[in-house]
Amino acid sequence: MQTLRTFLEMIKFSHTVFALPFAFMGAFLAARGAPSLAATGWILAAMAGARTAAMGFNRLVDRGIDAENPRTNDRPLPAGKLTVGTTRLLVAAAAALFFLACWRLNPLALALSPLVLALAFLYSYTKRFTWASHAVLGLVLAISPWGGWIAVSGEIAGYPYWLSLAVLLWVAGFDIVYSCQDLEYDRRAGLHSLPVWLGPHRAFLVARLAHAAAFAGFVATGVVAGLGTPYFVGVAVAAVALVAQHRLVSPDDLANIQMSFFTMNGLVSVALFLATAVAVLLPAG
Repeated sequence: MQTLRTFLEMIKFSHTVFALPFAFMGAFLAARGAPSLAATGWILAAMAGARTAAMGFNRLVDRGIDAENPRTNDRPLPAGKLTVGTTRLLVAAAAALFFLACWRLNPLALALSPLVLALAFLYSYTKRFTWASHAVLGLVLAISPWGGWIAVSGEIAGYPYWLSLAVLLWVAGFDIVYSCQDLEYDRRAGLHSLPVWLGPHRAFLVARLAHAAAFAGFVATGVVAGLGTPYFVGVAVAAVALVAQHRLVSPDDLANIQMSFFTMNGLVSVALFLATAVAVLLPAG
């Protein structure tokens, strides 16, 4: 049990709050109401399995880098609190849960599942060769609402792709900011990120522009999906959270990075899901 707790802490399981609400947002949009209890359970299992497998794989691939980086050298793998073998077994178990959940949902979800997990695994290597790693991470999380839609509908038709574009831009923006913590190490190690390429001040500007475009994408989602006032109230809350996370940190002061990264972005995803749920359950509002 302690090993499992250590593993879940290593992969920041609590950060599932970023992607999970968007998966259920897609599910509620597809159902135009609440999805069935069975679908809800398997979506939850699929999301937990996919994210756990992807983050566990990332920690395995990056264990050498993490051991050299002062910010990450106390993580369980480089610190010897978890073994490589145990981590591989837990990653395999999480991947198996993801595939099982997709199988129980519908044939299209199962058919797409290997591609989804392959893209999630590919992300772990991208900072070794491209500054666009932030966009790849955004693409991985942008699949969440699309996956929720497919889980309920069993098809692609009708999905509001503005939502996935907005999620991609939102994630890329906050990942750019978060990566500024490792700027000096990444430069020494020859790793790639937007702050390494452009410098932190210009990278912050790109992050702000990405979040402004994400806001526009969330608005467009509501228009295309025909959502009512409750949804746009949620978009307004998300906008406040997006502005707040850029007020909390700057290229020269990252002291509040955890509040900016976790609290504000968690508020974005939860607010948008709740707003969507209310909008489709009470369409007259």
